[in-house]
Amino acid sequence: MLLLEVISGERLAKPERGKMRVHKISNVNKALDFIASKGVKLVSIGAEEIVDGNVKMTLGMIWTIILRFAIQDISVEETSAKEGLLLWCQRKTAPYKNVNIQNFHISWKDGLGFCALIHRHRPELIDYGKLRKDDPLTNLNTAFDVAEKYLDIPKMLDAEDIVGTARPDEKAIMTYVSSFYHAFSGAQKAETAANRICKVLAVNQENEQLMEDYEKLASDLLEWIRRTIPWLENRVPENTMHAMQQKLEDFRDYRRLHKPPKVQEKCQLEINFNTLQTKLRLSNRPAFMPSEGRMVSDINNAWGCLEQVEKGYEEWLLNEIRRLERLDHLAEKFRQKASIHEAWTDGKEAMLRQKDYETATLSEIKALLKKHEAFESDLAAHQDRVEQIAAIAQELNELDYYDSPSVNARCQKICDQWDNLGALTQKRREALERTEKLLETIDQLYLEYAKRAAPFNNWMEGAMEDLQDTFIVHTIEEIQGLTTAHEQFKATLPDADKERLAILGIHNEVSKIVQTYHVNMAGTNPYTTITPQEINGKWDHVRQLVPRRDQALTEEHARQQHNERLRKQFGAQANVIGPWIQTKMEEIGRISIEMHGTLEDQLSHLRQYEKSIVNYKPKIDQLEGDHQLIQEALIFDNKHTNYTMEHIRVGWEQLLTTIARTINEVENQILTRDAKGISQEQMNEFRASFNHFDRKKTGMMDTDDFRACLISMGYNMGEAEFARIMSIVDPNRLGVVTFQAFIDFMSRETADTDTADQVMASFKILAGDKNYITMDELRRELPPDQAEYCIARMAPYTGPDSVPGALDYMSFSTALYGESDL
Repeated sequence: MLLLEVISGERLAKPERGKMRVHKISNVNKALDFIASKGVKLVSIGAEEIVDGNVKMTLGMIWTIILRFAIQDISVEETSAKEGLLLWCQRKTAPYKNVNIQNFHISWKDGLGFCALIHRHRPELIDYGKLRKDDPLTNLNTAFDVAEKYLDIPKMLDAEDIVGTARPDEKAIMTYVSSFYHAFSGAQKAETAANRICKVLAVNQENEQLMEDYEKLASDLLEWIRRTIPWLENRVPENTMHAMQQKLEDFRDYRRLHKPPKVQEKCQLEINFNTLQTKLRLSNRPAFMPSEGRMVSDINNAWGCLEQVEKGYEEWLLNEIRRLERLDHLAEKFRQKASIHEAWTDGKEAMLRQKDYETATLSEIKALLKKHEAFESDLAAHQDRVEQIAAIAQELNELDYYDSPSVNARCQKICDQWDNLGALTQKRREALERTEKLLETIDQLYLEYAKRAAPFNNWMEGAMEDLQDTFIVHTIEEIQGLTTAHEQFKATLPDADKERLAILGIHNEVSKIVQTYHVNMAGTNPYTTITPQEINGKWDHVRQLVPRRDQALTEEHARQQHNERLRKQFGAQANVIGPWIQTKMEEIGRISIEMHGTLEDQLSHLRQYEKSIVNYKPKIDQLEGDHQLIQEALIFDNKHTNYTMEHIRVGWEQLLTTIARTINEVENQILTRDAKGISQEQMNEFRASFNHFDRKKTGMMDTDDFRACLISMGYNMGEAEFARIMSIVDPNRLGVVTFQAFIDFMSRETADTDTADQVMASFKILAGDKNYITMDELRRELPPDQAEYCIARMAPYTGPDSVPGALDYMSFSTALYGESDL
């Protein structure tokens, strides 16, 4: 209780004076109650343990007292006792190197922290520069000795214990360090007083600076508002969209770059003002009153005016830009439409002033009219564009477009040009329609001229062709027909001349129109190339050709009369000679077929016929002479006879050939009869059979007739046999059998003749009954020339029993009689 009174400076309750345990416990409880009244919480410390001498409890209570009364009162910048003491140590030792106070144990082991505290407050007591970090004992002892000797701080710690302990006792060091704090508390109070004064002065200076800053910031802000409002109130519009867009861009720069800092300044100004007023109020200073006109309310009023003007300016800018945009759009639209219209009208006036219709044809005029109608349609379609151009120009004037004079001038020029185009269009249409009517009239005349001139020209050309035609006639009737046709043609000439004059009158009418209306004809008649000069020239030519035709027809008539006489002369002779030849041919045929007398009698009779035929030759020659005259006169037909010279010649040659052939046949029959020993009766029989089956009486039997003849004579044969016989009697395969071939066949059939088999048997005898024969055997048995003939024509034998030089006599024998190739 005495200790607590000493260190607290307060009186405790009167202690119990008794010596009994209860008295001791009562006194200790009083001490503990006093400690508790000071806000110290005693945990697990009871009066009984202390009275009983519990060292741990006693030391704990002593530390609690030290902490409460020696340390807890330490306060640095409103920190707790321990933290405040640590902060105080850190600040005091901060300037010293090798000193870093972070706690109350290992940070003090080197002793430099204690020395630094002493040197900081009493630098004359310790030479800090001579201290070394690696000598902690010296440092600790120096600090402890100086503190005890000069600062009345007892040695609470032992240097060796601190150095020899890994972690010195925190409470012991903290208690010792608090002694330094209390020892130097006087100096601390002076420092605190100085700090308080500095703090008051700093607050005052800060307030004054805030006041100055407010005044300057308010002045600058009000000045900026004063300068900005007239700029925003300037509503003079620009003429171009570019200039207005630049204004809008400047306004956007103002909103984006210039105003935001001012907004920040205004906000900061209000913050500073409020902060200043708060600080003045907290420091018991009078409230700040800005100079006149620089109150926050004044600034807010000025800012409100700025905002209002700014809003109106922005609305004005947008409206003006929309107006200029509309104007630019209209102006661009005007320029675009004007340019399109001017481009369209370019050259149109020159085109409308053209007089190309003066040299145009009707088809070209019609094409020009169609083209002009199309142009008029195009012109009507462009009427809307002209009206739109005028309407746009009017709207630009109403919207006060800055370049309205040039727009009006251009619009007026377009309207004047448009009126001029309309007048020129109407004028050109009238000219085209007038020219079309004239050309249609001329065209009708041209067409009528062409319709009448073409057939008339064809008639004249046909007439000239007919009149100049080198006609070829062969009879007197033909020339008489040509003469009659020519007389009929001459009868049509007066009417033709009238048609010619009418056609020329049409052409003269065209010329009259051209001269009267000064029509510039671009060309000739499109429907015909026939000119009046051609018509007159051809008509004159026709008139000249008529007498020439008369003379030519007269001369040809005389020539045809001469030719008629030649025809009659030739026809008279030919009509005699032709039948005579035919009669002789028939008589010869009957002689060759009839069987009167012997063959010698027939031969004698035929030779007499031959002589009489030869004696008729002069009449044939005379007829050839008449035919020569006809040919020279170029007569190709003759109505007075059916016989031509060619017929007569052929008939005469056939007659001579027939008589010669018939004589030859009779001679051959005599030779055959004599060679084969055929009697006259057999010959007559053969002739009778042949004549019977010669149904066509041509002196030849066809295949069917010959087959019937053989069957009647007792031949019984198949197709192969008949084919073999036909190859004998008709080797050339003509399909007919002559009487001579029939006689030869029948003579072989009835006479004793050599056959291929008989010859083959003879060769086999010469060969010694072999199937082949050698060359030596042939040369030995036959004459030399016949032996060589056989050797040259016999093929080599190729049988199984063949020997060198063997020849095939069998095929040779067959070939001799035509049964195979030799």
